[in-house]
Amino acid sequence: MPKISSLATAVQLSSMCTNPIQTQSPMSGQTTAEKLAITVIETYPLSHAETVHYEVVHWIPGRFRVRIPQLAWDEEYSQQLKYVLGKSDFATEVQINPPASSLIINYDHQPTAIGIATIQEKLFQAIQQAATVEIPTGWTGEEKEKANNEVDFVERLGFPLAGLVLSLGAMIGLPIPPVLIGAVVFIGAIPVFKRAWDAIQEERQLTIDFLDGLAIALHAGTGHFFAPSFMLGLVEGGEVIRDMTARGSDRASLDLLDCLSKTAFVIRDGEVVEIPTQDVIVGDHVVVYPGDQVPVDGIVMEGTGIIDQCKLTGESVPVTRRVGEEVFASSLLVDGTLTILSERVGNNTRAGVIVNLMQDAPVHDTRVENYAATVANQMVIPTLLIGAGVGIFSGNLNRAIALLTLDFGTGIRVSVPTTILSVLTYAARNGVLIRSGRAIEMLATIDTVVCDKTGTLTIGHAGVNDIDVMEVRLTKDEILCYAASAEKGLTHPIAEAIVHHAKDTGVALKVCEEWEYKIGLGAVAKIDGMNIIVGSPRFMKQENVDLEEYDIRYPDAKSGGQSLVYVAGDGRLLGVIRYSDPPRPESKEVIRELKEMGITVHMLTGDVTRVANSIANNLGIHPNHVTAEAFPEKKVEVVKGLHDSGKVVAFCGDGINDSAALAYADASISFAGATDIARETADVVLMEDDLRGLIMAIKCARQAMDIIWQNTIIVAAPNLGALISGIFFALDPLLAVVINNGTAILAELNGLRPLIGPGEATPLGHQLSAAEIAEEEKRLQERAHRSEAVNVSPTSVEVETEVVVLSSEVEEAQTNDLGVSESESETANIV
Repeated sequence: MPKISSLATAVQLSSMCTNPIQTQSPMSGQTTAEKLAITVIETYPLSHAETVHYEVVHWIPGRFRVRIPQLAWDEEYSQQLKYVLGKSDFATEVQINPPASSLIINYDHQPTAIGIATIQEKLFQAIQQAATVEIPTGWTGEEKEKANNEVDFVERLGFPLAGLVLSLGAMIGLPIPPVLIGAVVFIGAIPVFKRAWDAIQEERQLTIDFLDGLAIALHAGTGHFFAPSFMLGLVEGGEVIRDMTARGSDRASLDLLDCLSKTAFVIRDGEVVEIPTQDVIVGDHVVVYPGDQVPVDGIVMEGTGIIDQCKLTGESVPVTRRVGEEVFASSLLVDGTLTILSERVGNNTRAGVIVNLMQDAPVHDTRVENYAATVANQMVIPTLLIGAGVGIFSGNLNRAIALLTLDFGTGIRVSVPTTILSVLTYAARNGVLIRSGRAIEMLATIDTVVCDKTGTLTIGHAGVNDIDVMEVRLTKDEILCYAASAEKGLTHPIAEAIVHHAKDTGVALKVCEEWEYKIGLGAVAKIDGMNIIVGSPRFMKQENVDLEEYDIRYPDAKSGGQSLVYVAGDGRLLGVIRYSDPPRPESKEVIRELKEMGITVHMLTGDVTRVANSIANNLGIHPNHVTAEAFPEKKVEVVKGLHDSGKVVAFCGDGINDSAALAYADASISFAGATDIARETADVVLMEDDLRGLIMAIKCARQAMDIIWQNTIIVAAPNLGALISGIFFALDPLLAVVINNGTAILAELNGLRPLIGPGEATPLGHQLSAAEIAEEEKRLQERAHRSEAVNVSPTSVEVETEVVVLSSEVEEAQTNDLGVSESESETANIV
């Protein structure tokens, strides 16, 4: 069987061809995936006549991908093809993507030329047959599943609209029996009566539905059918809009889940293999072909493709993605072949986050909505009394009925969840996970943002700048070897930087004969019979290691933004490692934007004052707003102090030592790559690890609250005016219905505006260079290896590492409390 070297041109089976497939010569610019040979069998002449044009763009044993242009514009043909293939005896799975004009079909592979030719014949006959087949009445295919997430307009609005039409006919003189109109109105009002009865049984209270049902019954009972029919249409219309919003989100979530194929192609040992999507791991090289859904979030390593992200981001126009650019799970590859470095999989992808958010997010926990619901329900009995009083004193039942239809809480109560859900959806689509409606309320009012330095304002990946040698018999590499061997296994950014630097420079690590950590101080190890100590100046002084000679020999070490890690052996200072952690590229611009929004920025850090001031000056943070050498309790103290002074405080951090401050803040922000406890504590998670997501979250929250207050005015003002008028003057019941239900629907429609975003938010995403892709791949693979090690055999070292990080800054505070100079607490944050 012949071998071919281009996937894109591997199986050019045009329906007009009658010759066997010919292998093609290698093409220039091929991706790794395309260079991996795939065996393709020779085909036999096909016996059908062409009526629908198609082209096979890819084939592997058990799977065909066919491009059929007619799919893109002929929805009826798509359904007919799905029906024909669903009834076939060879297809095990069928996927049709109309935007990509793509058909993907899986079948039971028979490794013989005749067997595969038979499958091809059946498949291509089915493509032609679908153009003329008639789908039997009652066939639904996947429609049943879809129906569960669709609103049945006939069932929900059929009787209300019928009642409205019949009442209008009676008004113009048509001979329609009043009994018929009344029966239709009462049947249409059954959902209202049911909701009112359920509230009485389950909540033991009268709700707005009780007032609506009573008004409808009184109207119909007096022989006036148009007003109750119109009211019923508006009430149920509002319910339908709410259900459409909620179910639309559910349906979008289902689409995000269902569109992912059950399998994915990854490169393992130099070959493209097909594995279950759930088995794809971080760091895998995933190959995506035209018509396939991207199964992971990641960076394009090879190839150029046109991506349709409509389901995820709402973008109507496909975008082009090239090497170094980011792609997301659930997006559709319309054209091209991509090799993707997997960064996030499963529930951690942006699509997974959206699905979980839509299922779990508490959108009904805002104070505005809770207050509106409380007021609305508490006003039921007063409204009944007012209506009864007006009816008795005026002797006009219509005036009483009109007042029963007015309320202040319903429109707010139903529009707030719509607004909150819209904001959560838009933010999640753009890489920002906001956990609740309450978080949106707090974000909209914050006037102070407190940021941790390391990993939040800085990149969190420190780099070793230099090594100062104090022991003449040792070289820089030997000092680095001792430090890295003692720090090996720790997950703190500085410890990782030392270990990575050793690996990058080719320094082999040594085995620790003994190893112990000292909380808040550093690590102690016995290597080559020597007692090695790595950590802070406090640790050195405690172990009677003299540091004065170092200060004399290297007077420049404590200038600028560098930090220091001390390495001692058998009581003598062997050397000092200099490192720095540069600011994030976006930090300065984010701080500038926060200031323009009227928000004060504070910075907290466990680092020394000199380093903290250097970073703050670079980013534009006022020196008075910088707190250095801050251990966790100090961070909490600063946050509480700002809160007690009347500030609404948001705290942004990513470490376990930030978790307490995150819990005490009015709104807490963390990153997807943060420690588990920090991420779980946070109200907002920046999934892109991009600080610009904070700006987007605040802008989205402010827009949401503006819309909520707009809706409050839209609902409350007309209803209050109508209520006052109805008490002193005759108010037409029909006008009361229009005011009450019309304003509620208008508010709800206004609550959908956040889906288009605040208009000023910067789209998140990043593009990496070739070197950065290689570094990202290396980082992901190391993280995967560490995760595997933890899952296989968790050790005390791995558990205690977090404790070291938490306590490191406590040591710094103790150092300063004892009067030790700033320079002596230089490296407490290393451990």
